[in-house]
Amino acid sequence: MHFPKTKKTAIRAEAVLTGSYVAATTMDEVENYNQLDLYCYFTIGSLTSVELKVETSLDNTNFVQETNLSISGATGTLTKGEFTIATTGNFKISLPVSAHFVKVSAKGTGTVTSSLFQIDGFLSWM
Repeated sequence: MHFPKTKKTAIRAEAVLTGSYVAATTMDEVENYNQLDLYCYFTIGSLTSVELKVETSLDNTNFVQETNLSISGATGTLTKGEFTIATTGNFKISLPVSAHFVKVSAKGTGTVTSSLFQIDGFLSWM
């Protein structure tokens, strides 16, 4: 079976952010790829920042948030991973991925007036 080596999906159209996480369009058929690049286009407006979380799922029902690992001595501590962008600009976030589905959610912190945020997802096989 042959799969394309790349797949681009507009997962969040440009829109004003809210103060609560709002999920973008869930990306499917992710299991055919191993790299996810999120192209983020952000106008900060009156916000303090935008926060993103990335979740993966095997069944499109039960999603698990990406985690960060910090090690101190012999102890490893997992925390839920979030990305924070605190300035206007275009940004790329690259992640390894191994799941059937990926969901990205975003929220604004501060006053949402004049803020805009857009996300394009790009899957590839590396």
